[in-house]
Amino acid sequence: EVQLVESGGGLVQAGGSLRLSCAASGFTLDDYAIGWFRQAPRKEREGVSCISSSDGSTYYADAVKGRFTVSSDNAKNTVYLQMNSPKPEDTAVYYCAAVFDVLCSDYVSPMRLEYDYWGQGTQVTVSS
Repeated sequence: EVQLVESGGGLVQAGGSLRLSCAASGFTLDDYAIGWFRQAPRKEREGVSCISSSDGSTYYADAVKGRFTVSSDNAKNTVYLQMNSPKPEDTAVYYCAAVFDVLCSDYVSPMRLEYDYWGQGTQVTVSS
């Protein structure tokens, strides 16, 4: 059974740091690209970042570029989203999702792809 489980969310002060984890089971990261998405109250879901561990390519939305870093640990089958210098506008539920046989670098907007599997989300709240 394919499963994605996010963890690491919580309350963080603006300018601090937080690391989210996305633990994958039922598949290997090499076969999928993992995307991070977020949804704030009363707002549409937006793509944050993408990583394909098979080639190491990544993608970042402009809103997080230079502050967030996505990485993967294939031995642990886990993807991370390091959030540095978060801002109150980063407050949202963060989701990870997996899409089969995709390299992030193959698409101008890999966040617009139809992802196959989704996690349940983890809340991130950034206080000012």
